[in-house]
Amino acid sequence: MKIGSIVLNSFLILLIVYISVVVFLFFYQRKLLYHPSENNYLDETQLNHTIEKIFIQSNDKLVSWYFKKNPKFKTILFFHGNAGKLDNRVYKLNELSKLELNYLIVAYRGFSGNAGKPTESGLYEDANFAKIWLNKNGVKDKDIIIYGESLGTAVGIDLASRYNFSGIILESPFTSMLDLAQKYYPIFPVKLILKDRYESRKKLNDIKSPVLVMHGKKDKIVPFYMGEQILEALSSPKFSYFNDNDDHMMEYNEDLLGSIKNFLVQVN
Repeated sequence: MKIGSIVLNSFLILLIVYISVVVFLFFYQRKLLYHPSENNYLDETQLNHTIEKIFIQSNDKLVSWYFKKNPKFKTILFFHGNAGKLDNRVYKLNELSKLELNYLIVAYRGFSGNAGKPTESGLYEDANFAKIWLNKNGVKDKDIIIYGESLGTAVGIDLASRYNFSGIILESPFTSMLDLAQKYYPIFPVKLILKDRYESRKKLNDIKSPVLVMHGKKDKIVPFYMGEQILEALSSPKFSYFNDNDDHMMEYNEDLLGSIKNFLVQVN
């Protein structure tokens, strides 16, 4: 009887702990997903080119950087990942600025000092308003190349499933946030409690633009097989750059830049 009571008490304690963790995940999951930097100062001094700081109207004004090299060039619309600020991407922007490209990189709500709190629907809205801003400034959809980085791949895929762009570049893409959540939290009912699902794979059939998928085989955050699954599921013209040694944030070396340059040839 005593042993039975101990077992029962242990079970009840484990059940309470389990339920507590589920409740925590339900209410604080967006704190776990989105990681805006606490320091919102944007350092432009490491850029090797001159940008225009603009503010795009969405739910509020979104700080963004616009680089207009030549109006005849395609324009990259850059959606960053789930952490950091615009200046954390300087090393990428410096390399992109050397190509025959313009770019607009937008900070989502709640990032880089912007007002608001990030959510899936909110980021989709921010992306749409960034596209509209480019349209209003003379850049047509056919001259826009979507660039998504990690979480930004889901934002870019959603936008590209609703409009036809010149091309799409996906760096370290994932199939869905639900797939990732089930990988990292397999014992919890994430299918029931997950708020922001980012169902990228389900939207791929609606994409008509050429797509370049880039992924590192040593990615410890988004498993490489998800990049392979994204590539396989695409029905539009598709290209890939898979590196044996890259982790989640891919190295902007000559091989990667070469794949981007080759892709630009295909979409021009």
